[in-house]
Amino acid sequence: MSSEPAAEPNAPPSDEGTPVSVKIRERLAAARRRFHANDNIAEFIEPGELELLLDEVEARMQGVLDSMVIDTAGDHNTQSTARRVAKMYLNEVFKGRYVHPPTITEFPNAEHLNELMIVGPITVRSACSHHFCPVIGKIWIGVLPNEHTNVIGLSKYARLVDWVMGRPQIQEEAVVQLADLIMEKTQPDGLAIVMEASHFCMSWRGVREMDSKMINSVMRGVFLTNSTLRREFLALIPGRN
Repeated sequence: MSSEPAAEPNAPPSDEGTPVSVKIRERLAAARRRFHANDNIAEFIEPGELELLLDEVEARMQGVLDSMVIDTAGDHNTQSTARRVAKMYLNEVFKGRYVHPPTITEFPNAEHLNELMIVGPITVRSACSHHFCPVIGKIWIGVLPNEHTNVIGLSKYARLVDWVMGRPQIQEEAVVQLADLIMEKTQPDGLAIVMEASHFCMSWRGVREMDSKMINSVMRGVFLTNSTLRREFLALIPGRN
């Protein structure tokens, strides 16, 4: 006769053994939040779960290597590749999905600055969401503040770029995401962003065109209506005029 205690009739079902990715997905679904490749999901990850997710991704990656018929047990070069790739994705190149935004200290515009300010070039390290191939390039940010604008340190622009670009992205959407974030943080009269990048999904595979780059821009506020200001910003970008 079994000596195990009977389960309580109204006890909630145990989630022991449920993959942590499933738990995170369930929270996202309950909150009706999307989780596209370029979305940040940090608020739905509980303490300690990122380490568990790392273990899960490692196991899945090992399955990919096995399906590619790579002898990771016998090949000393790939024995720890699954773990390395998992750490690279979660802790480095796609970190912007899994961590909260950087702390940005905002200051009032005490001197009522209202002249064009340009920050850049800021290095972009991202990846294409179609093939997970690197996207490497530069970003220039132009801000026209007003007396109510929040002023943030120059290095903070680089931190925001790193956080937004540290996800699988397509360039057109990434620049819009960044513009939305900076507008929310600073509330300027105008914002202009230009991004120029090389896409390895075009140079490493496909047509294998090595010299082609993509350039796109987002203009907000007075940069949309004031063509003189827009030309000034573009002319002041080193190497772009």
